[in-house]
Amino acid sequence: MPARLFGTDGIRAPFGEPPLVKPAVTALAGALAATLRERGSARPLVLLGGDTRLSTPEICRWLAAGLAAGGADYLYAGVIPTPGVAFLTRLHGAAAGISVSASHNPFPDNGIKLIDGAGSKWSEADEQALEERLIGAPCPQPPPAQAGLVADDRLRDEYLEGLAATLNGSAAGRSLAGLRVALDAGNGAASSYAAPLFEGLGAEVVLLHADPDGRNVNAGCGSTAPAEMAARTAAESCDLGAAFDGDADRCILADERGAVRDGDAMLYLWATHLHHQGLLTPAKIVATSMSNLGLERALAQEGIGVVRCDVGDRYVVEAMRREGILLGGEQSGHIVHLGLASTGDGLLTALHMAALLRAADRPLSELLAGFRRYPQVLRNVPVERKTEFAAVPKVTVAARAVEKRLGDDGRLVLRYSGTEPLARIMIEGPDQRAIDALAEELAAVIAGELGGSTIPP
Repeated sequence: MPARLFGTDGIRAPFGEPPLVKPAVTALAGALAATLRERGSARPLVLLGGDTRLSTPEICRWLAAGLAAGGADYLYAGVIPTPGVAFLTRLHGAAAGISVSASHNPFPDNGIKLIDGAGSKWSEADEQALEERLIGAPCPQPPPAQAGLVADDRLRDEYLEGLAATLNGSAAGRSLAGLRVALDAGNGAASSYAAPLFEGLGAEVVLLHADPDGRNVNAGCGSTAPAEMAARTAAESCDLGAAFDGDADRCILADERGAVRDGDAMLYLWATHLHHQGLLTPAKIVATSMSNLGLERALAQEGIGVVRCDVGDRYVVEAMRREGILLGGEQSGHIVHLGLASTGDGLLTALHMAALLRAADRPLSELLAGFRRYPQVLRNVPVERKTEFAAVPKVTVAARAVEKRLGDDGRLVLRYSGTEPLARIMIEGPDQRAIDALAEELAAVIAGELGGSTIPP
């Protein structure tokens, strides 16, 4: 078992390479079962499911075999979004959930995400404890894979019903009648959920990229490539468009004109809506360091504050719970409403954006008129080592110079990637050419001090 198993969002690797090989996966499942039994579950129940990758059913069979060998029971949901696993884990009182997905990564990759009994991603401390249990321990002979895993269709229906039920009590009721929406499932886990959900609530659906073949997940479609969805939204005279990633825990919108609207726009729209209804208490949201300065300025005009946190939906939820805040999210489209769900859910977010639009009876572009993005530049700089920036004098001096030139009307975020040997530079300010130049100057200093050359974001 490798020394570093979990990354910023569970385990992720090319299928067939460690740790996504049968001995390691079954050992992980066995260790998880043992951990859950030590926590008081004589025969712990685990909710299991995943996305549409060719390798997902095989990994699920390995996990099921390891769970059974470790003394745990499981419910198998088959293809299901990661937030569906979280929802069903809570609904069935399971001790844990496991989602097999590499999220927005391309087809060759896959991953394993662990969900706790409360429907949240496992904490870093719990992941570390599981790693320590595995490191140095001999990998036992893997048990035979569970043959013929059959998905329980009841679980799919329960998740769809749970999503629709979140509209109870809203101004839109349970009906999206009169709305026309374009939905890009990214050939991922949303493929068999998106249209039934929206059509069941009365919306007319233009469905895109919902024909997964095991290899086409996220391939030029979905939340990381929303251009086609946005164009079809306008061309098909839709009121709203939404694109989901492989495991549908995030979404990106398009307005009726075909303009792409990211997580910052959704946070603005949802926060102002809740605030005007008196439901945003305290009047704050959580956003990451990468959210646009324009979001902060626009929400301030509405009397809403922004609490910043590190990048990652796990850190968003931690900050929300610590501060008692209802709504938070990321620019990438992970949006969390703790009154409705325990984790980011792209289908739920798109559903509530549609309900909000239906209730307002105004175009999305008009509802977002108060939100103006600041020009932003992102630069990635390959590095040979991830030395603390404060310990590199020339980088520190250059960063301070950038901040001084930006003043109060701009922002610099300098951080390392959690998964790649990259330093990430993000600069915002009122003038695109000026911030482009600042980013290039800082990137050159970082490349000179820490190795590598700049590459596009």
